Amino acid sequence: MFYTVGIDVGCDSIKTALFSFDDDGSNEKLVFKDLDKIRKRNVKDVVRTAFERVLARNDLGEDDIAYIATTGEGEMVDFRRGHFFSMTAHARGAIFLDPEVRAVVDCGALHGKAMLVDANSKVISYRMTSQCASGSGQFLENIARYLGVALDDIGKISLTGDTPEQVSGICAVLAETDVINMVSRGITTANILRGVHLSMAKRLVSLMRMAKAGGEVLITGGLARNPGFIAAMQEMADKDRRLNATIRTHPDSVLAGAIGAALWAGFRHVQLENEEHTAAA
Repeated sequence: MFYTVGIDVGCDSIKTALFSFDDDGSNEKLVFKDLDKIRKRNVKDVVRTAFERVLARNDLGEDDIAYIATTGEGEMVDFRRGHFFSMTAHARGAIFLDPEVRAVVDCGALHGKAMLVDANSKVISYRMTSQCASGSGQFLENIARYLGVALDDIGKISLTGDTPEQVSGICAVLAETDVINMVSRGITTANILRGVHLSMAKRLVSLMRMAKAGGEVLITGGLARNPGFIAAMQEMADKDRRLNATIRTHPDSVLAGAIGAALWAGFRHVQLENEEHTAAA
């Protein structure tokens, strides 16, 4: 048996996943998972602390880990053995969490991506948001701060809006200006938030259509825990006659990147072991 650790370094949190495997790489099991907010601390220090917590909680030493893999911004982690692209890791994590899905929408703090994947988690096609933040979690966090609403509450509050007003789906600056104007016009917080969620969802559903990412779709990344965002994604997908999609989430969707990195680490470890045995024969 061997262990791997996946570390997903985001701009606001560090996600970790510990997996065990049989010696041939089969029978993978998720042993431990964790999420740690960075909260203006040194990112490298938070990553190291998160990794050491994985070891301590499972009575393991660093030498017990066969392969440490990172994703996201994890190339700055100096004790990693390998690094996997974010889309590759999220696709693998999504198929592990929900084997029926064939499309993934990863919506994190800075970017949104829509991917069409196969049963082996190979990314067949994808589209992602531009550098503008209006389709990302950071944009939603900025709006929540302006409205004085806790980030954990915005999804639930948005579900209570009955006459939403959508904002600019193209530019984050214009969208924030729209929100300021709505507040001055007395639009309720619930309707502003629902409109913001629908605007973000409209943009991401457009990416899904361009990537042909329909069918069963799993949301990963930080917004996967936001019920208002999930509902908005389904509402906008239902309105798009060119896209037949069912939006899903999973309790561990936010950890999909770390889970995928740990699973690819298991595959890579066995591959390296086989290469060493072949070379020694």
